[in-house]
Amino acid sequence: MWPFNRKGVSGFSSSSTAEEVTEGIDGSGLTAVVTGASSGIGSETARVLALRGVHVVMGVRNMSSGKSVREEIVNKIPSAKVDVMELDLSSMASVRKFASEFGSSNLPLNVLINNAGVMAIPFSLSKDGLELQFATNHIGHFLLTHLLMDKMKRTSRNTKTEGRIVNVSSEAHWITYREGICFDKINDQSRYQSYLAYGQSKIANILHANELSRRFKEENVNITANSLHPGIVATNLFRYQSIMNALTSAVAKFVMKDVHQGAATTCYLALHPQVKGVSGKYFSNSNLATPSSKASDEELAKKLWDFSLNTISA
Repeated sequence: MWPFNRKGVSGFSSSSTAEEVTEGIDGSGLTAVVTGASSGIGSETARVLALRGVHVVMGVRNMSSGKSVREEIVNKIPSAKVDVMELDLSSMASVRKFASEFGSSNLPLNVLINNAGVMAIPFSLSKDGLELQFATNHIGHFLLTHLLMDKMKRTSRNTKTEGRIVNVSSEAHWITYREGICFDKINDQSRYQSYLAYGQSKIANILHANELSRRFKEENVNITANSLHPGIVATNLFRYQSIMNALTSAVAKFVMKDVHQGAATTCYLALHPQVKGVSGKYFSNSNLATPSSKASDEELAKKLWDFSLNTISA
């Protein structure tokens, strides 16, 4: 059992589940894209949004797993509207293909949940020649958001409904804060440390949401962008760390969140009326939290934006 269950201002705590934080909320009429929805907190996010009536589009790398998750959701929730589309965030070509096919579907887009990620993997490069964690966790989501932005703006304008972008980060960004930021040196293998690289990709998720929020406010666009730490969740993110994987299996039920709790803050930011109009903030346990000073650095957010824009345009 998760032991730290003190409720915050929102009325929820670290032990709250995704179903609990969305109880009584009607999401019918909304469409959401959830990346990394074939396992872990991504699949639980997809299930709970579907349970609340949201039309969910699962962006998944493994179509077989994605179809199995969809079948499980529909079997338990016969009224669920769930589609599965192939999406490999480590490949810009795959991201562009997904965005093009989604655009051709004529579906609206109210909520974009940038959830997919890899953690602390050995040094390797993406198909586009970028360090794989940064490519998957940040650049892929940056490009996806960039390509889907006009769709989100049109949906918000036509339906007069607030759009929401949710970036799933982690507290690993504190590691990067201590060690420094080097987005422009992500491919330097001589500097590579798996957890530092992971932390850098996660601070990028926060900075991305913050800069999106600033730009939306400047353009008077009715879309919010927030980031969150889901907590330490027993998922397959640890699959590249054999020792960590063994430890998570042994102690998960005592000190870690399960996926139902891990998906709570994501679902809270996606649907809850308490966060209507709230943008550019960082959340943990379905409550406002304080990120590192680097994660709140406006100039660093602008620098990352320019770097990312140049990268996807190269």
